[in-house]
Amino acid sequence: MSIQPALQHIPADLVCVADYERYARQHLPHPVFEYICGGGADEISLRRNRATFDQISIVPRVLRDCTQGGTQTHLLGEAFRHPILLAPVAFQKLAHPQGELASARAASLLEAGMVVSTLASETLENIAAATQAPRWFQLYFQENRDFTVSLVRRAEAAGYTRLVVTVDAPLQGIRNRAQRAGFTLPEHVSAINLSDRPPLPYREFTTDQSIVLQGMMSEAPTWGDIAWLQTQTALPIILKGVLHAEDARLAQSMGIAGIIVSNHGGRVLDSVPSALQMLPAIRRSVGNDYPLLLDGGIQRGTDVFKALALGANAVLVGRPQLYALAVAGALGVAHMLRLLREELEVTMALAGTPTLEDITDQAICKEGGMPISSLA
Repeated sequence: MSIQPALQHIPADLVCVADYERYARQHLPHPVFEYICGGGADEISLRRNRATFDQISIVPRVLRDCTQGGTQTHLLGEAFRHPILLAPVAFQKLAHPQGELASARAASLLEAGMVVSTLASETLENIAAATQAPRWFQLYFQENRDFTVSLVRRAEAAGYTRLVVTVDAPLQGIRNRAQRAGFTLPEHVSAINLSDRPPLPYREFTTDQSIVLQGMMSEAPTWGDIAWLQTQTALPIILKGVLHAEDARLAQSMGIAGIIVSNHGGRVLDSVPSALQMLPAIRRSVGNDYPLLLDGGIQRGTDVFKALALGANAVLVGRPQLYALAVAGALGVAHMLRLLREELEVTMALAGTPTLEDITDQAICKEGGMPISSLA
């Protein structure tokens, strides 16, 4: 089964972001759909990403003047129309023939920041040229450090303004759902930006060594590598995949520009907390002024609101981006972003919080009315 052609219009019953997942099932081959929607192992963390949002209630204030409100914000020195960015998602040609180029056009249309993956199926230069919105480049460290630097140089030359280093996936997690579905990467989809990567050296292992610990992890980045990267580029560096407050504080002390609190969509290590669970503790550890973004589980404008209330400056959207891309290409991704932005505006109006600065932990409570400080 191949990808079904993208729709040229948005169906009348597609009215929220979650609807895109339902439609995407009809447009994608079963193994591809399972690869995209699945999480790690038993998918405990994947389920937790949504469940945590559902444990938070919004406590509205009434009779507030919201007529001067808006979703505009500044993030790491850049102006954004709203605090919703497209997360770095690999291999987008799995979902649509135009892949990342369609997502880039949607980002430009909806004035949404876009984070472009090292594992994109289109060149990082072509993606950058397809959008006028703020664009950041997500970097996976490569075993060959010279090749890692070459990716950074390409990103700099193409006009990317921030470098997002993913630190929670030095190797791929156990993804049983994709395994059961028989997913393999089709021949027409590849990590094109890694096409000239030097071959990996051959290694032999003794019987008392682990192919994972002494093999795959032998070239995984460490804090020392992050410090080295800081000497290689003038681009501000953001670390993606931080869940522990001590790691966030260490990054801040090193001069890292910001943190993306994330569990990689529940796709790497299973049984870890959701990003939303850990966000309050991380916010407390780094103070009020340090840039924090949240990634994982966003499906509604109310979810964006809750993340901001718990300390995030902005959020990233991953899987819904691919679902929307599969259903209606650039139109779908733009529509998905518009739904989230408009839902956020409606939530802000009804909650009596006209600006993003007004969205604090006073606007929410835990399930049952418990103080929000008890969340983490």
